[in-house]
Amino acid sequence: MAARRAYRDDEVEAAIAVVSDPERLEAAQRLVAQNAPQLQRIFTEALEAADWFGSAHQAEVTRAAGEPDLDQRVQAFRTLVAEETRLSMLVGVAVGFELGHVLMESTEEE
Repeated sequence: MAARRAYRDDEVEAAIAVVSDPERLEAAQRLVAQNAPQLQRIFTEALEAADWFGSAHQAEVTRAAGEPDLDQRVQAFRTLVAEETRLSMLVGVAVGFELGHVLMESTEEE
């Protein structure tokens, strides 16, 4: 595997601006939707490998559900959902980033 070039902050910001274009984003969403089953498998494997939904996660769900005060229980679940969302986004971005690299490498080889 070839060494990857590190991207400068301004390059990443410029790329984010391009991806933020509504038409470009819609095209990317269509591509992801068409390949959702395969991407879901990779995503699930990554979360399982990190043991995110293992015993630690179950303990947090149990702790949140066991909060005696309703407001504290709701806050605990909001926090858990926010943490799961952040983690899912990070794993999704990592998968997308690596997929982009693989596609660029295969295009360069042709």
